[in-house]
Amino acid sequence: MTRTALVVGATGQIGHATVRALAHDGWRVRAAARGTRASHPWPAEWDVEPVRLDRDDDTQLAAALGDGVDVVVDTMAMNAGHARQLIRLADRIGSAVVISTAGVYLDDHGRGFGEAGVRFPVPIVETQPTVEPGEGSYPTEKAAAEQELLAAGSTLPTTLLRAGAIHGPHTTHPREWHFVKRALDGRPVRILAHGGQSRFQPIATANLAELIRLAAARPGSRALNAADPQAPTVREIGAAIHAVLDHRADEILIDGPPPSPTVGYTPWSVPEPIVLDMSAAERDLGYRPVVGYLDSLPATVAWLVDAARGRDWRTVFPDLANNYSTDFFDYPAEDAWLAGRSAG
Repeated sequence: MTRTALVVGATGQIGHATVRALAHDGWRVRAAARGTRASHPWPAEWDVEPVRLDRDDDTQLAAALGDGVDVVVDTMAMNAGHARQLIRLADRIGSAVVISTAGVYLDDHGRGFGEAGVRFPVPIVETQPTVEPGEGSYPTEKAAAEQELLAAGSTLPTTLLRAGAIHGPHTTHPREWHFVKRALDGRPVRILAHGGQSRFQPIATANLAELIRLAAARPGSRALNAADPQAPTVREIGAAIHAVLDHRADEILIDGPPPSPTVGYTPWSVPEPIVLDMSAAERDLGYRPVVGYLDSLPATVAWLVDAARGRDWRTVFPDLANNYSTDFFDYPAEDAWLAGRSAG
């Protein structure tokens, strides 16, 4: 009997990989997206039905579900309201897989991502404390969605995937662009704070899609980490991306934090490592990663270069441009710092 999945956010970074994984596994997929994205061309050999859906519209979501589906994969659920929306329609949903974030975790002293002095255990397991659910920030709103869905486990079994730094094609938030653009610009240096040893564990969309595929086949109420098999340092990431592009740059390492907001800071820069334990997913789902971070880079880099060719990168990758309070490509500031360092 053919299983049916509704993928919400099907043309995004996670959704695109998920549609592929489910279609290859024999699922009939309703690929839901907003506006013109709903007309995204899917390979004819896949059993994919494009569906137009505004995630916030209850009527459209109900219509997308139709008489019911075996699983909803929600890549767009951001808050408690979205969670309650799914729960209200639980009579038409066999189970759900919802993307959350490792950003919900607190360290052993109650400090969260970005707070001064935060130091997580290495690795972080799913029993680590999480932020209080609420409104006003990405982690608290994701925690609120988690709380609603886990409490409704008997009504709507939901697997929550707490993702690390997501990477892969079809993204609007490509951290890898930090190094790709430098290569394209011929930038002769890579300046890295914290000695280049920052580790913010990534998760390839291919690996995330594999977790989704497995969770869809084994419904349950649980929260699981989602991460690649390796947690490379930012130094390793920068060198690997520049090797893919055959770009040579001098590596300059700064002991400690960035000397200014635009010098030495990257989208992976953290003073202490963020590494996720994957034992629970391996045990509960039989998860095995399908790709390692470094092996996935050539395809990601090629997609980024092609997507940004002849266009303003800020319009192509708006989440990367808008989600940080720094200019990653302030080359004059870097040159001034280098000049002062040489003079010193």
